[in-house]
Amino acid sequence: MKKLVLFFAVALLSFSAAQSQEFRLGAKLGLNVASLGGDSYGIGSLGARTSFHIGGLAEIPLMGKLALQPELLYSSEGSDWSFGSGGNNIKLDYIRVPVLGKYYIIEGLSAEAGPVFGVLVSANTDDFDVKDEYKTFDAALGIGASYRLDMGVFFSLRYNKGLLNVNEDYKEDGVTYSYKNQSNVFQVSAGYTF
Repeated sequence: MKKLVLFFAVALLSFSAAQSQEFRLGAKLGLNVASLGGDSYGIGSLGARTSFHIGGLAEIPLMGKLALQPELLYSSEGSDWSFGSGGNNIKLDYIRVPVLGKYYIIEGLSAEAGPVFGVLVSANTDDFDVKDEYKTFDAALGIGASYRLDMGVFFSLRYNKGLLNVNEDYKEDGVTYSYKNQSNVFQVSAGYTF
């Protein structure tokens, strides 16, 4: 009998803890500091490119302090390639779909991690369309944290570490170029959930 009472008490506490979280929809906007990590582009160096991301999200409570947060983002990434006093900015625009597991450490503060998938929308340098030099699909691992205020405003920090090579092999003047780079992005965001 004691085991049955204990089971119902634990089930009731678990149910009430799960009910304390609620399903939320929201929007976010933020700053990207992106770079291509891996091979350099011949002579020269790859530096960070500062841009933005914007999109929507849902937070789906699972159990206890766990939640799932899928997002749909437009993310402008790439790198700044410099060679002496010249160079080109490499602009890679993606539609990103992060699917993050969240764990609430304390009320409002959560740690998050999960896969971040991407589809390349456009690829440009300062002078040319270079989409044929980059792969259409990309994947990264996102890890970060967010803090949500009672009024629904939230702030988040995230690092997306690229897992796949973003470059296609290409030929120019009979020479095959093969670079292996990953898109890495540090993101600072603000948003609102309701």
